[in-house]
Amino acid sequence: MENASNLKSKMYVLDTNVLLHEPLAYLSFQEHHVVIPMTVLEELDHIKDRKHDVSRDARVAIRGLDEILKNATPEQMLQGVALPSNKKAKTASNGTLIIVNDHLFADSISGLPGNENDHRIINCAVHLQKQHTNSKVILVTKDINMRLKAKGAGLNYVEDYRTDQLIDDISLLTSGYKKIAGDFWQHVGQCNTEQYGRETLHHVAKNLIPDVFYNEYLIDEGDQFAARVKSYDEEHITLKDIGYERLMNQGAWGIKPKNIYQGMALDALLDTSIELVILTGPAGCGKTLLALASALEMVIEKGIYDKVIVTRNTPEIAESIGFLPGTEEEKMAPWLAAITDTLEVLHKGDENPISSRNYIMEKANIQFKSVNFMRGRSIQNAVVILDESQNLTAAQLKTIITRCGEGTKLICTGNLAQIDSNYLTPVTSGLTYIVERFKNFEGSATINLNGVVRSRLASFAEENL
Repeated sequence: MENASNLKSKMYVLDTNVLLHEPLAYLSFQEHHVVIPMTVLEELDHIKDRKHDVSRDARVAIRGLDEILKNATPEQMLQGVALPSNKKAKTASNGTLIIVNDHLFADSISGLPGNENDHRIINCAVHLQKQHTNSKVILVTKDINMRLKAKGAGLNYVEDYRTDQLIDDISLLTSGYKKIAGDFWQHVGQCNTEQYGRETLHHVAKNLIPDVFYNEYLIDEGDQFAARVKSYDEEHITLKDIGYERLMNQGAWGIKPKNIYQGMALDALLDTSIELVILTGPAGCGKTLLALASALEMVIEKGIYDKVIVTRNTPEIAESIGFLPGTEEEKMAPWLAAITDTLEVLHKGDENPISSRNYIMEKANIQFKSVNFMRGRSIQNAVVILDESQNLTAAQLKTIITRCGEGTKLICTGNLAQIDSNYLTPVTSGLTYIVERFKNFEGSATINLNGVVRSRLASFAEENL
């Protein structure tokens, strides 16, 4: 390993949770030296046979490591085996992958007892830091407490794994709309306008609004102008003129928008050309209500889709819904009470709201499904509502999105301030990931409902508790 000791080199010691989070994470360090302690391999071995999603990630990581190291001799593994080029990387790889037997290092190096795997990995990093004084040895782990202990044990450099993070701060997350100061047309001046039936399109210069994406909404402070980005190139932006008043007067299943933010959400939800709608915002801002009302409108009133599929993820049922008697829908019902409660709200004026709810569930063919059973199938011509999607990883969301067949509309709702998973943060949530990844996709729209006026009680609690 002497080749790694030079002024410019960096040695990244990867923790097990990094490989479970992204099994091929070692390919992200193309120009550096990646160290995998033996303890990490042991932990992957213990995890790979469990009946959980994380076991699949462990197996993928092990197979990837085997592919790189299968022809290497023990000496070469200690010296470093060349990393293959990452398909996403623009330059060729000159980094190496090194396997270190950390069991050979004395516990006294870091002062932490060696009976815990985390301590062994920290001990390994501290040992490498002392051995390679001219290299920058960095421990990469997603465990916050482990990062703190590593610092306390004398390790100079400790980092979180951020390669998969598209933004550094949740405040930078795309809102799905832009509010133009003053009157929009005073900024634009003259532009080319085309009329296609009832649709009016404006072609404005790109330099007026340089950072736009497909289906982003534009509104101004005059409460008159409202448009959606239809397309754009390097010189022009094509806007679909919607109009503030038209947004506020649309409705779905008896629901009218309370303000322009809900109006934009309803417009995206009712537009069949938009296949993915992402609604974010605090609790009580109407995400589920708008999604379900739009789904009922498109299934029952307009007959565009055949059924409504509702699913969500909770930590307790992420892997299994149990073996006790009962159908899938009966087992999912307690977790999807928000949907049945919303149906009752939509029919609270009826003589018997519960009977109306049951009738509508049958009429709209509303099905409650577990995320675990969304694999191995294709969902055709349906509205899929994925509630509480902030608790899903990017991989889990990919599983669901890739199941959506022809003619299916997916609605993802979530509140990034209420993440229940122990392993996700607002920045690493799958919801954040798809908001940023799909913003340049022609068939998707994102609306942040933070602007919705909530009850006085909810607003006071949000600000003061």
